Amino acid sequence: MLDEIRQQPHALERTLASAVRGIELFRAKVAKKRPSLIVLAARGTSDNAALFGRYLLEIATGIPVSLAAPSIHSLYNAKVNYKDALVVAISQSGESTDTNLVLARARERGSMTLGVTNESSSSLAQLAEYVFHVRAGKERSVAATKTYTGQVLMMYLLAYALGADVRLDDLRRLPEWCAAALTLEPEIRAFSERYRFMDHAVVVGRGLNYSNAFEFALKMMETCYVVAERFSSADFLHGPIAMVEPSFPIFLFAPRGVTRPSMREMLEKLKSLGAETVIVTDQRDGEVAKLASRVIRVPVRLNERFTPIPYIIPAQLFAACLAEQKGFDPDRPRTLTKVTRTL
Repeated sequence: MLDEIRQQPHALERTLASAVRGIELFRAKVAKKRPSLIVLAARGTSDNAALFGRYLLEIATGIPVSLAAPSIHSLYNAKVNYKDALVVAISQSGESTDTNLVLARARERGSMTLGVTNESSSSLAQLAEYVFHVRAGKERSVAATKTYTGQVLMMYLLAYALGADVRLDDLRRLPEWCAAALTLEPEIRAFSERYRFMDHAVVVGRGLNYSNAFEFALKMMETCYVVAERFSSADFLHGPIAMVEPSFPIFLFAPRGVTRPSMREMLEKLKSLGAETVIVTDQRDGEVAKLASRVIRVPVRLNERFTPIPYIIPAQLFAACLAEQKGFDPDRPRTLTKVTRTL
């Protein structure tokens, strides 16, 4: 897991370099008939990448985005009207049975279909009309890391293809920003020891980093066996905050930008309750950093739109290091396998 976390700058660089030609061809295609709806189908970590895609695509393109419920097809055999929709299946292995079924049903009904996968010879790659290949290389750890950031990169490229104000030159800087985040590994390894006996936690994010709250929580659950709940800052204030007591551990993603006021309000409330708050941010000072118990500071200044990939790197490192602190092997979580097939 740690090796694959460290590979992410090169994996992103390789993915972007190989994807541009196909993205431009796809861009020309959708320019002739722009979809009126985007449906994203995924499971597990890929579903978290899809959640990011929902926020980015709606913000940047104005096209409504729906996250598919695969059981509508696999269990209920519903007949869904995908007219004028772009249906996108996202899967690391390309072998998620129900995700592929969503794509198959959409294609049967004449929808434009796109597959995002790390496996070019997978069932998904054969099924989709168009394919965006994540060039992360073989991912051996059960806990997905480099394929998650590769899928998130593909959501940026999809937004670009759909005419969003996303510059390829900005995306080319993502490997550099990830490399900067990776320099935090020694600090995070030492920092993780404090949480060796942690058995429950909450992760909070909002907007473009809401998906990171899900992904960070998932990594702690599957590698460290920590019961980790995930919320937006708005939802957390609507009830779940009642469970907070002194020293309760809460991890928050706190970028600059439009979500900062709500994160500041959240931190003020949590501080008054005596919670132990850890924020991931690139801010060097300011009210948000001062309100937190501890700060994981990504050593590069970032526009909020490009924080999700660099911000998840410290979270991945923390989960891998915490698993080791707890005496677990993060590469072999109990009861899990790399490919999960569900209906």
